[in-house]
Amino acid sequence: MNNNFYTQSLPDVFAKLRTSKRGLSAEEAIRRLEEYGPNKLPEAKADSLAVIFLRQFQSPLIYILLAASAVVFIMGETVDGSIILAVLLFNAIVGTIQEGKAQNTLLALKRFTETQATALRDGKEIITSDIEIVPGDIIILQEGEKVPADARITLSQNLKVDEAALTGESEPVHKVADALDSGASVEEQRNMIFKGTHIVAGNGRAVVTGTALDTAIGKIAKEITAIESEIPLKANIRYLSRLIIAAVAAISTFLFLVGVFSGKTVVEMFATVVSLSVSIIPEGLPIVMTLVLASGVWRMSKRNALVKKLQAVEALGQARIIAVDKTGTITKNEMVIQRAYVDGKTFDIEGVGYEPKGEVFLNRAAVDAANHPELLFIAKLAAFSTNARVMFSEERKEWRISGDPTEAALLVFSQKLGFHKDELIYESPIVAEIPFDYRLKYHATAYREDNRPFLSVIGAPEAILELSDKVWREGKELPLSKQEREELESIFLSLSREGLRVVAVAQRRMSSETLKPESVDGLVFVGFLGMKDALRPEAAGAVKNAASAGMRVVMITGDHKVTAEAIARDAGIFRDGDLILTGRDIDALTEKELSEKLGSVLVFARVTPEHKLRIIQAYKARGEIVAMTGDGVNDAPSLVAADLGVAMGKIGTEVAKEASDIVLLDDNFGSIISAVEEGRGIYKTIKKVILYLFSTSMGEVFAIAGALFMGIPLPLLPAQIIWLNFVTDGFLDVALAMEPKEKGLLSGSFERPKKYLIDKLMAYRMIIMAVPMAVGALYLFSRYYETDMAKAWTMALTVLAVFQWFNAWNCRSEDKSIFKTNPFSNKFLVGATFIIIVLQIFAVYHPVMQRILRTVPLALSEWLVIIAIAASIVIVEETRKFFYRR
Repeated sequence: MNNNFYTQSLPDVFAKLRTSKRGLSAEEAIRRLEEYGPNKLPEAKADSLAVIFLRQFQSPLIYILLAASAVVFIMGETVDGSIILAVLLFNAIVGTIQEGKAQNTLLALKRFTETQATALRDGKEIITSDIEIVPGDIIILQEGEKVPADARITLSQNLKVDEAALTGESEPVHKVADALDSGASVEEQRNMIFKGTHIVAGNGRAVVTGTALDTAIGKIAKEITAIESEIPLKANIRYLSRLIIAAVAAISTFLFLVGVFSGKTVVEMFATVVSLSVSIIPEGLPIVMTLVLASGVWRMSKRNALVKKLQAVEALGQARIIAVDKTGTITKNEMVIQRAYVDGKTFDIEGVGYEPKGEVFLNRAAVDAANHPELLFIAKLAAFSTNARVMFSEERKEWRISGDPTEAALLVFSQKLGFHKDELIYESPIVAEIPFDYRLKYHATAYREDNRPFLSVIGAPEAILELSDKVWREGKELPLSKQEREELESIFLSLSREGLRVVAVAQRRMSSETLKPESVDGLVFVGFLGMKDALRPEAAGAVKNAASAGMRVVMITGDHKVTAEAIARDAGIFRDGDLILTGRDIDALTEKELSEKLGSVLVFARVTPEHKLRIIQAYKARGEIVAMTGDGVNDAPSLVAADLGVAMGKIGTEVAKEASDIVLLDDNFGSIISAVEEGRGIYKTIKKVILYLFSTSMGEVFAIAGALFMGIPLPLLPAQIIWLNFVTDGFLDVALAMEPKEKGLLSGSFERPKKYLIDKLMAYRMIIMAVPMAVGALYLFSRYYETDMAKAWTMALTVLAVFQWFNAWNCRSEDKSIFKTNPFSNKFLVGATFIIIVLQIFAVYHPVMQRILRTVPLALSEWLVIIAIAASIVIVEETRKFFYRR
């Protein structure tokens, strides 16, 4: 469809859409429904449990383990192959349960967006599902309704529409029927209404110009499908899997060739290399990661954060940039009066959102409003100028409004000071009214008090000042001099620079109760009221905590530059010296120039969804890990493009929630910081498990490689390698995954995650842990193999098992001594250590295990030697930690 309907006259619009003021005929509406299809956006079909289950196997690491299982089965090790498959099955079941629960929760959260619409068919009003609205339909618009489709206004009677979800603009837009000049952006098209927005005041009519995907919201939905993004941990696992494959292939080939050329049989070396390969592959890693992530998801659910994908929690811990939408995330999307200037005094009005309760301050000191008649007077006049309603929702346990947000702010302000409109108009009835008109720029109300008519007018300051020739001072009407007019204009500009939306209040006596626009003049100026979208109570604290944790919070909003800066200052995001970029500024920059400015820009204002997407992609191109929060349709593309998308659960649109990875069920921005801490703890735990698994595997590899180079028999049999890998590692890695979170995760900058999840320190620790294991195993094996091969194998197997016991405790912290760590803070590790001690004794002394593992009983003295040698790994690691701390 043509998207320039806003530039055309109404006759041209009707002609192009082949319709009239009477609307379509019923038959034509049916035909067009078949032609254009139902008026709804395509929805992703909910996945079945089978699909979710199979998706858990879509990982390179899982592919490696499936291959390892197949090889182990071929070798005849049925039990070991079955263990690998059982681990993978359990991993898939846990992942399926979590994703299935998240999907069901989202379905329960989803509101029924296909509401009813009123349309003209054959000249008669009918109520139909908005799914059946078609281009050319004439729709009836009324306060409180959701707009069913994009449409051109044909009649506006004080029609105001909240387009915040689409444009990010928090102030309702006054709609008109006049044609506009070309080149207007969506937010500038005042004669158009858009699917998914809300009518907050007035009524009107419009002719539908686009439905379903052929709408502003549909365009955004199409953009989302073209955006590719991936949670960082998923990419890390993929890179780690490739590293494992390369390492296994290289090590296996090398050792196989060395062994064959040194005189070992091909069959012996093949069995050894295959067993060693299975040992190198961390079979326990998928299940451990799933358990760690699932426990994090469970803890986040207790904080009202719904995690849709397991890896999402860890990803938030990696974020360096948190990009936040202003309206609904930093602010409550609730306009409230915060400042009142009257009779030369400036009062600060406190309170939370629409709750009609709050203290009054004058010169930063709390005052009793009852002692300030000037403040009560302006509050009384405000009460006359509102048709909004405020009520407490028992279901949501919050104060809500019905009607225009600006009028609601006036109503709440007057109620805070004791004026309730119903009671007020009982004593002083309203006799006439001129609703707000964008051309007049004021709302006028005539009321009767003590049998005399009075006029109350609230509107744009410039309009009210122009209509005023007197000023109210200490209960008296005084002439408004040129100097005082200039002072008032200066006060107005000062309030505006604070990011307040300012309205002026005036009144006068009337000679009669007749009220017409031409009779609204000769006013007595009373004062200014400054309102602002209320800052969320937790916002400033969350921003401060984010900064302490080494993260930068940047605001991206469709609001005006002055408003955005003021809110950003209140929230602690913006300070003197920081930069603000507008959408026009961004359009003028190349990708390189934009990237260079990102380091000093903390606020982006007057931006479109396309700008938001470009900003997120520019951050990612700089190598930053970006979390994006939002609630509107206009946030959806950037939510998808970000490394992690976070949507608001209560006020968030369905499009935003579906595009996100995490949904904050209570809309509490502070929950993001809790999730960051959770994510960082998970990342640390995953690193501990990887360190443990890879260092023990390296110890086995070094031991076998050392034997080949020394020209001695192999110190481990294939069955013994698999025992170490599945039994000893199998218990300890899971127990290590239950390690409590470290303290100070939100203090200072967090380490930047490496591509393969292994940094230089981890690699260094792996080597210095693996070397003592290999040396100890080779030493004991070389002492016995010439006289008693069975004893030599038993000694090597047991010392490596004991090395692993100590190693698990070493891995609890990269800098804290194990002697200063409470051993019972991880009861799972205590229990696992006890279990594997019993199992190792069972492996050494039970006849059945002796046949399987080729072991023989050990004397107490031999156990003491094994323990003494294995304890060397603690000395080595404690020495490293000592120098690391220094």
